[in-house]
Formats: sequence, C-alpha cells, structure tokens
Amino acid sequence: MSKFYVTCGEKSLVVIADSAETAAMRLMDASLAEHTWIYSDSELREQDRRDHIALEALLNLGTTVMVSERGLGRGEVLEVGVPELLEQWHQLMTALSRLFAKI
Repeated sequence: MSKFYVTCGEKSLVVIADSAETAAMRLMDASLAEHTWIYSDSELREQDRRDHIALEALLNLGTTVMVSERGLGRGEVLEVGVPELLEQWHQLMTALSRLFAKI
C-alpha cells in the first residue's frame, strides 16, 4: 500500500490505499458520506438520488480529483473526472443499500 495525496476543489485527503483509483474514491466517499441516508429512504426514486448527489458534488467539489504519491500539487499520477467517480460511488451505494435491505 502507498500513501496518496488527493485533492478536489477545496477538499484534500492523505490516504493509504492500494491504488490511486482507490484513493480517489476514498475522497469521494469522505465528501459524500453524510448523504448516504438517501439510499435508505424508500420514498426517493433512483433519479432523485442521482440528482441529490450530483448537486452536492457540484456545490462542494471541483471538476477533477487529482491524486499524487509525491505531495499536494506535485506530479499527479492520476486525474479523474468527478462525474465518473460520482457514478461509481452511486452504483456502490445503490448496491450496498440493496444488499442491506435483503439482510
């Protein structure tokens, strides 16, 4: 595992992860963790959930997540678009909510 420096807009995170992609997803998860309640609200439609997290990302994140093993603002090893990460995060949260609903 490596140490990664992850930034997106005003948010930054130093994380130990097995890959730069995982580090980027950890920043997304940390940024949106307080909004996981939408996945347990059975009255919300799928599109409502997508709209909610998209709005939160628009208001609180930048457009890209930058990941570096060298330090903040130094030699990025990965640049990922927030929309792509947001979609992955949404799919993960949807799958987890379905799993826990069956338990």
